Amino acid sequence: MVELKEDERLDYLLAENMRIIQSPSVFSFSTDAVLLAHFSYLPIQKGKVVDLCSGNGIIPLLLSARTNVHITGVEIQERLFDMAQRSVEYNDRQHQITMKKGDVKEIDQLLHHSHYDVVTCNPPYFNTPPGDKRNVNEHYAIARHEILCTLEDTIQASSYLLKQGGKASFVHRPGRLMDILSLMRKHRLEPKRLRFVYPKPGREANTILIEGIKDGKPDLKILPPLYVYDEQNEYTKEVHDMLYGNHKSDHQT
Repeated sequence: MVELKEDERLDYLLAENMRIIQSPSVFSFSTDAVLLAHFSYLPIQKGKVVDLCSGNGIIPLLLSARTNVHITGVEIQERLFDMAQRSVEYNDRQHQITMKKGDVKEIDQLLHHSHYDVVTCNPPYFNTPPGDKRNVNEHYAIARHEILCTLEDTIQASSYLLKQGGKASFVHRPGRLMDILSLMRKHRLEPKRLRFVYPKPGREANTILIEGIKDGKPDLKILPPLYVYDEQNEYTKEVHDMLYGNHKSDHQT
């Protein structure tokens, strides 16, 4: 049994046959995390993976269903870190997932340099607003805005962690695409795969998935668009399979 605190609940991760601890008073995971977990390249038997800005541990848990390699999650907020640890234990993934509480800006004090094969990150999306414009819920504000770390902090940390030839994957908003591309190159992560995500056909993209290779050669591939809903406002088959099962990634090796 798992210990639930305050207003916590156990939610199902149906495709992975797991459960995760969530709470309405802290930032819950969104579809973006699921999209990133399925977009990301993963070694199957050998290698090491790090997930930055892990929140309640959603991406490490999702990744653990696709690979046997060790995964380290990094989260700075105490409550989310605690929820992640208990979710890992509930799903009996302690042998595969290690959660570390710490600051992405101090990654050199947490993890080894040039030691990892893959880094994933679902960072805060928005610039820090003035104090009176922030969400009054501190957990929500930190998850959504660059209060404790910036986009560059996460990209720099990813480059620090990766071996040469290692891969970093991010999910973000299209409005930050030029920032992401320039910062990735600045920190030796050559953009290699980019996919635009659309709420439904006929709408503007509202999410991007991007992968870079440390010290890779220039060769950016634009992947086919991903639509979350169809014209009937039902999940498309690709997204439905990610959420409910029957999905196999094309990027496992």
